[in-house]
Amino acid sequence: MSWKYRANATLEGLTGYTLTRRLHKEPPKPPPKPPLELQRLPGDTVRPPVDPAHDRLLREPVFLLSSVRSGSTLLRVMLNSHSQVHSPIETHFRRITVGLGTDPVRQAMEALGHTHSDIEHIVWDRMLHRELTRSGKPILVEKTPSNVFVWKRLATCWPDARFVFLLRHPASIVQSWHEADPEKRPMEEAVPRTLSYMTYLEEARTHLDGLTMRYEDLVAGPEAALRRLCLFLGVEWEPGMLSYGNKDHGGFVKGIGDWRDKIRTGTVVAGRPLPTPDEVPEALHDICRKWEYLP
Repeated sequence: MSWKYRANATLEGLTGYTLTRRLHKEPPKPPPKPPLELQRLPGDTVRPPVDPAHDRLLREPVFLLSSVRSGSTLLRVMLNSHSQVHSPIETHFRRITVGLGTDPVRQAMEALGHTHSDIEHIVWDRMLHRELTRSGKPILVEKTPSNVFVWKRLATCWPDARFVFLLRHPASIVQSWHEADPEKRPMEEAVPRTLSYMTYLEEARTHLDGLTMRYEDLVAGPEAALRRLCLFLGVEWEPGMLSYGNKDHGGFVKGIGDWRDKIRTGTVVAGRPLPTPDEVPEALHDICRKWEYLP
């Protein structure tokens, strides 16, 4: 009889329990690494081009920075109606990344001195330059609202970039965001979701040089607002900018711009009345003061 059997028999007779061996707990396994093509190169840094004159095809791109529901699609199609300005649908180019799926290509990129962001910048520049070249126009204005979250990277990628900041009453932005899809966009989510855009927009406006415009001015006096913008861009004012419905600007489709009935009219439609101070949620007071919508 083995010692283990004798010990178990004795213990069971005295206590009713048997001797069992305690197993050591294995340490938790680390989470699996993502596929190689999804892993960024180690030591990735965002940095300007070494030689902008040769590393960038796009010259002096213009980025229209705004929150969602601020009238940026209206301003885009008016700009795109100009003979010298191409303002495409929201390209979301910042979401374009690069996959390096083998060890040799990763080794090669590091040996050539590229960071992951360097390679992405080359792709971004080529894509936007191709879009501009296809239009036959000399000036590109890109208006994807989520660009506000990467304003530093835009200014780093294109050191000669120009910026236009489009403001709108924050409470109007909140209301418009909710009304665009009331079932999927409840009011309780509207303030935090849109305030994040406004916060980054204000940060960009504080640190970058550029032209600040207001949606309310654009719809109340479009010619004066557009003349001021044309002066900033270095182009002549063209009356056809007011009749944007006479030209094709791509589809008005959700996800790549405004898609609601107002933008489809082809002409400027008056904006909604401004909220009274009592109608402004407390969380918006600070940004309203910074944008001079509240005293």
